[in-house]
Amino acid sequence: MNRIDPRLYTIVDADNLGPENLAAFAGDAARNGATVVQYRDKYSATRLLVERARAIHAALAGTGVPLLVNDRVDVALAAGAEGVHIGREDMTAVDARRLLGPGAIIGLTVKHETDARAAIEAPVDYACIGGVFQTLSKDNPDAPVGLEGFARLAKLIRAERPDMPIGAIAGMTLRTAPMTIAAGADGIAAIGALFKSGKVPEAVRAMRSSIDRALEERS
Repeated sequence: MNRIDPRLYTIVDADNLGPENLAAFAGDAARNGATVVQYRDKYSATRLLVERARAIHAALAGTGVPLLVNDRVDVALAAGAEGVHIGREDMTAVDARRLLGPGAIIGLTVKHETDARAAIEAPVDYACIGGVFQTLSKDNPDAPVGLEGFARLAKLIRAERPDMPIGAIAGMTLRTAPMTIAAGADGIAAIGALFKSGKVPEAVRAMRSSIDRALEERS
């Protein structure tokens, strides 16, 4: 399993943030406490996806923060990204691993018990459970799992894969992130709370500080 620091998993989303801002946002996040950056873009043409992923990757150069591409293994390969994040309707983790190789970071979305059991068996490096709370950043047909649901799914995964990092997504703010860490998350994934603040470096630093404090208190 490839190690990943899931504490502050930032998502630069073309649909929410505007494609012209993604590289700058990613660079600001990485220099101020983000530990992972994911590029998410559901609708752009493949050539644009690759160009934008390369620009984001260039903005992360020298920070040590990996770039993961949402859904698209081909884009990750073409752009030289460190890995991918996949969901239940995307390429299987087995196929993604075969294409990307043993050194790539591969993450999996977990929404239900079936997903949790799949994550246990899959050749993935981390799981991200959610949505935990309501969010405006993504159209999600599934109801939020809440803190109790998150804790239940995390416990199920850790019973078989105790070393797998587990993150949480959806509705993460300075108020909800510490609650989610207390419920068992190793980190949180955020979009709006960081990039719609108008002050990205300050927002990222505040969120990272809150996460670190919550992790210290839990330990």
